[in-house]
Amino acid sequence: MRRILVVEDDLPLAQMLEEYLTPEGFTVTLLHDGAQVAATTLDAYDLIVLDLMLPNRSGFDLLRDIRKLSNLPVILLTARDTETDRVVGLELGADDYVPKPFKPRELVARMRAILRRTSRSNPVSARLCIGDVELDPRTRSVTSAGNVLDLTSAEFSLLERLLQRAGEPVTRDELARAALGRAATTAGLDRNVDTLVSKLRRKLGRDDAIKTVRNVGYLYAAG
Repeated sequence: MRRILVVEDDLPLAQMLEEYLTPEGFTVTLLHDGAQVAATTLDAYDLIVLDLMLPNRSGFDLLRDIRKLSNLPVILLTARDTETDRVVGLELGADDYVPKPFKPRELVARMRAILRRTSRSNPVSARLCIGDVELDPRTRSVTSAGNVLDLTSAEFSLLERLLQRAGEPVTRDELARAALGRAATTAGLDRNVDTLVSKLRRKLGRDDAIKTVRNVGYLYAAG
C-alpha cells in the first residue's frame, strides 16, 4: 500500500481525506501542525499532501525544508487558487497543486498520476544521453557535465519528454501531460509549464539547452 502523509489543519477535511483514501489503497498519516513535519521521517512515505495555510509554519516554508532533504512528491492544497501561488509552489519544488474546494476523486487521480510517474516498479525506457546530459529512467536521476541535478518529479518528467523528442518541438499540452498529468488547456497550466522549463534551464546551467518554439512549446537542442 502506498504511504501518504497528509499535512492539513482543517480536522474535518483531514479526517475526510483519511476516510476516502484508505479504501482506495493508501495508508494515511495525518499531521495538523507545520511544526510536526520537522520531526517526521520523510523516507517513510511515498507522497505528501500539504496544505499551504498551516499554524506555526506556512506550507511554502515547509516545502522549502522538504526540498532540502528529499525529492518526495508533494501536492499542495490551497484555498487561494491564484497564479502567483501556483508559480511560487512550482518554483519551490511542488509536483502539483489542488485548489480548495476539491473533489476527493480528483485528488486521488492526481496522486496516482504522480505515483505512476515516480514508481520504480514501472517499466522504464532506455537511458537517454544528449550531449553532456544523461537521464536514467530507472533511478530517475539526471547528470549534466557529470554533475547530479536535483530535480523534482515534475521537472524530471518534463525533461525526460524533451530528451525523448530532442531536436523536435514539443507542445505545451504534451509537456503538461508528461509533467503534471493533465493537458495545458486546463486553466493556468501553460504558465506552469513555462515555470518548470525556466527552472530546468537554471539547473542545467544553459539557457540555450531548451529553446522556445513560438506558439507551439519547447525544443531540446540536440546539438
